[in-house]
Amino acid sequence: MNAPLRFNEALLIADRAFKPFQCVAWSPQDGTGELSLTVIDRTSTRLLGRTQLSSSIYSDPEKLAKVLKTSRDELSRQGFDLAPWSMPD
Repeated sequence: MNAPLRFNEALLIADRAFKPFQCVAWSPQDGTGELSLTVIDRTSTRLLGRTQLSSSIYSDPEKLAKVLKTSRDELSRQGFDLAPWSMPD
């Protein structure tokens, strides 16, 4: 995947990266172009992780993959069991 990612593509990829947990994403309406990701448990009661991504990160497949992998690794170190995942081609 070499072409820049569109916002919706990045959202779908991030959602799949944190299964079986839920990834909630939003873009603040302040015009910065940032994407906020929050990973919560399946009951929507426990925050597991949060990160903000600039458009230069979420639009670049390699940078997005690196950030998502780092976030997954951190959740795994905290004892959360994530489904297998890899960046789509």
